[in-house]
Amino acid sequence: MKPKIGFMGLGIMGGPMAANILKAGYPLLVYNRTPEKAQPLAQAGAEVAATPKALAQAADVIIVMVTGPEALHELLWGAHGAAEELNSPKAFINMSSVSPYYTRAMAQRLAPSGVNFVDAPVSGSKKPAEDATLLILAGGAPGQVAAVTPILQTMGKKVIYCGEAGQGSMMKMMVNLLLGAMMEGLAEALNFGKLGGLDLEAMLDVIFSGPLNCGLYQMKADMFRHNAFPVAFPLKHMTKDFKFVVDTAYQTGAPAPVAHQLLHLYRLGLSHGLGDQDFAAIYQVLNGLVKP
Repeated sequence: MKPKIGFMGLGIMGGPMAANILKAGYPLLVYNRTPEKAQPLAQAGAEVAATPKALAQAADVIIVMVTGPEALHELLWGAHGAAEELNSPKAFINMSSVSPYYTRAMAQRLAPSGVNFVDAPVSGSKKPAEDATLLILAGGAPGQVAAVTPILQTMGKKVIYCGEAGQGSMMKMMVNLLLGAMMEGLAEALNFGKLGGLDLEAMLDVIFSGPLNCGLYQMKADMFRHNAFPVAFPLKHMTKDFKFVVDTAYQTGAPAPVAHQLLHLYRLGLSHGLGDQDFAAIYQVLNGLVKP
């Protein structure tokens, strides 16, 4: 018999991830701070919990996918929080993007409960979440990660073991450092070429015809063509993750000069009201730096 899954956080990523768990035949119980977001899953056969505590009490495996540490803390230790009901042999999987430091502190705080803690953020955005093709970056005791891997595989094409708890979050920060740098690099190059009189299609043809071609650039090309950035991964979330990257670099002593500059540029995007657009809207930030 399959374990009952409790899933909290039904946003851009969490909603389709939870739907894929349900499609795989797992009994599913969901909770979202905004109850209306749970209705599509309820109509598909999921149960809806009234509180995080009620969800954790009824579920065998509790999964959380929320925007950051504040929301995660509220679900665990706020009013009617889930932490009171976490115990052995239950498993708790955090799939939210938080810093490695926060993940390790959370694991330490939950350790007395005996719950099996797994740190499993994802690499991928809205479409991979819908298609169950995410990369899942798992941290924790090897046996505990192995025990929940079949559940993780319902949401992703591959589960990569990254090490002890906190290393999943560390891998997520590494990936997003590269992701944010690649996107800013593409946006900066295209803006540079545009101001030098180059045609956008000609620039994209050069990029796509040589070793610089990659799936990310192909995926975002239409956004640059139309100067419109419908959200797949919000700029506000990339900004949040760059703050985690910079903080982690300080803690580890890693040189991160580009990360500091990128945090500044993505924060400019927030100040320009671009936070809810796709992070490729960094292109509009660079456009805005050009004085008429």
